[in-house]
Amino acid sequence: MKIRWKPLIVCIAIPLLVGGISAFATMGAMKDFAALKQPPLSPPGWLFPVVWSILYTLMGIASYLVITSEGLQKHINSAITLYAVQLIVNFFLSYFFFNLKLYFFSFGWIIVLWLLIIATLVLFSRLSKTAGYLLIPYLLWVSFASYLNLGVALLN
Repeated sequence: MKIRWKPLIVCIAIPLLVGGISAFATMGAMKDFAALKQPPLSPPGWLFPVVWSILYTLMGIASYLVITSEGLQKHINSAITLYAVQLIVNFFLSYFFFNLKLYFFSFGWIIVLWLLIIATLVLFSRLSKTAGYLLIPYLLWVSFASYLNLGVALLN
């Protein structure tokens, strides 16, 4: 399979841009967040942007594999639409959690995100097994983030 560089770069840029805008929008709330009681196993703050950058890159590659797959266009469109929805939900999670400090609401929101990731992973896997596999780290990280979110909600 020949790599189509322009679509690949666009596919990677989209989730990185969403994550970058989200990080920028929540930057002012990080000082307040740092003062909160954290649950056990909370990683250091510097790890989050590193992990999210990797995850967004993997998501972009996965979306590229789906878009360039040989599946039926209606299946590709459904998978990419669901992918876009979960990206939007992902974007607002940080705003609700960090800026609005809606910790319990954010926990419910992250569960919705988790379910959307599973659904996206299933649709992606039907079009490209590799695309589905690339979303597994994202699902695992959001599972861990759900624990952290609930921990912050209960401790604060």
